[in-house]
Amino acid sequence: MHDLTEIYEALRVRYGDLRWWPAQTPYEVMVGAVLTQNTAWTNVEKAIGNFGGNLSPQTLLETGTAELAEIIRPAGFFNQKAGYLKALTRWFAGYHFDLSAVRGRPLASIRAELLAIKGVGNETADSIMLYAFGYPTFVVDAYTARLCERFPIPAGRGYDEIKAYFEGNLPRNEEIYNNFHAMIVVNAKEHCRKKPRCRGCPLYEACGRRGNECASSPLR
Repeated sequence: MHDLTEIYEALRVRYGDLRWWPAQTPYEVMVGAVLTQNTAWTNVEKAIGNFGGNLSPQTLLETGTAELAEIIRPAGFFNQKAGYLKALTRWFAGYHFDLSAVRGRPLASIRAELLAIKGVGNETADSIMLYAFGYPTFVVDAYTARLCERFPIPAGRGYDEIKAYFEGNLPRNEEIYNNFHAMIVVNAKEHCRKKPRCRGCPLYEACGRRGNECASSPLR
């Protein structure tokens, strides 16, 4: 089972449609994509909770950088991330906070604009584009790289190689990209951990590394 569609279907039988990202609004997705850098999602939830239900681009821009840093402190690297959030939100302001205005632009143009913002790398940009704006762009993270190495999936090793492989071997569809990435993350947390728990994994029978102690190489 090296066909990505087969892997997708095997995961979907187990996990169904997960409907990621866990957020109330597209802007919250944008904020979460920055806050989740180098920290656990539980810390992101604490930081977002500190906004007291008043998380909007207008409020964030009106909040002083030092105050914003304190609000997002649970997410770690809070001084840097406060600056990143300000820069990202100023970019969004250029579109008058209008989702349709962003979506009306070509994928490549928006991705280039996001990558030009300090603090926004490939994974953050693709997460924002897929989960906040609905662009068909595949998100690659350490869990995806781990799956590719262990299964194995011949997708290469760097971000761009893995992304190109998934996009080239799946239908160009944001719902599939959304759910596939979500299922990879959930399965990695339940089974394909750093120290794998292979028994019960929906990919167990097809995985070439099942039962082995295998550590993934870092995503480069």
